[in-house]
Amino acid sequence: MDTLCFDSTDLEETEAFLSSAYTPMTIGGLPQTSRASIVRHSAGGLTVDRLAFDYTMAYDAGCLNRVCLVTVHQGHFADTTGGDEELFGPQETFLLAPHDRPYRGEVRSARYTLTLFDPSLLGEVAGTGDRSGGAVELTGQRAISPAANRQLGATVAYLRDHVLGRPGAGAGPLAAATAARHMAAVALATLPNTTLGDEPAPVDGRDATSDTLRRAVSFIEANAHRDIGLADIAASVPVTPRAVQYAFARHAETTPLSFLKRVRLVRAHEDLRRADPRTTTVTDIALRWGFAHQGRFAAAYRELYGTAPSKTLRR
Repeated sequence: MDTLCFDSTDLEETEAFLSSAYTPMTIGGLPQTSRASIVRHSAGGLTVDRLAFDYTMAYDAGCLNRVCLVTVHQGHFADTTGGDEELFGPQETFLLAPHDRPYRGEVRSARYTLTLFDPSLLGEVAGTGDRSGGAVELTGQRAISPAANRQLGATVAYLRDHVLGRPGAGAGPLAAATAARHMAAVALATLPNTTLGDEPAPVDGRDATSDTLRRAVSFIEANAHRDIGLADIAASVPVTPRAVQYAFARHAETTPLSFLKRVRLVRAHEDLRRADPRTTTVTDIALRWGFAHQGRFAAAYRELYGTAPSKTLRR
């Protein structure tokens, strides 16, 4: 995991850092009396930044080429990219701008979190295959409902506090990659996008056979240690991601990613049984298999095996 910190009261320094860390931009403000601070944690294609500006900073920036979500904790964001002012305040999580377009606005004495990931992840987790005729994209800034806004903000907080920002421990490669996919999936579920209203194709139902399930299960079991997602599972069969989802629902009463999680949990159990507790911790093994939140790992483990992972390790 990579960590980067910045703190300055100088406008030119702040502009240079923002242009390097995000995209070329120009900013304006009163840096001679004010401070900007940024702390970045990144791993596995996922970046979470904590930022604070105690003055009003105007910005005019180029394309980010990444999905960028903003969670406001204090102060306000004013987006003027489309000409009119869109104001965002505390407890709101929103899409800053389309990844392939310039953007402009003001940060008004704000503390906030930025979450960034590659836009290609949206297509990988969408489950629509290639039938949509183009890339999967987010089409609106605000969440589709208050509940969706809360879910989006809670996901950002979880990734920030438990995956990338935990003191003294970095997320393993598999845990970080899994977290990035999870963030993309939640963004699709909570923000307007091109998959909303997408009707299933008849071929998806026809392809949701027991043989599709068998092939998908074999691929998952052989590759659970790798950074794989729904698109990879579907390509191995090969059918569309939605057909794989239907096959698991119809023949196994679960989802492909839930099955992948269970396989990884079983592999973690096997490693716990073999490990030396003098040199290995539960956290080491959990991160190895993509479980970044130790409390959730312990709960899932106890549900499956009826005991705590720490007890298995000490046996």
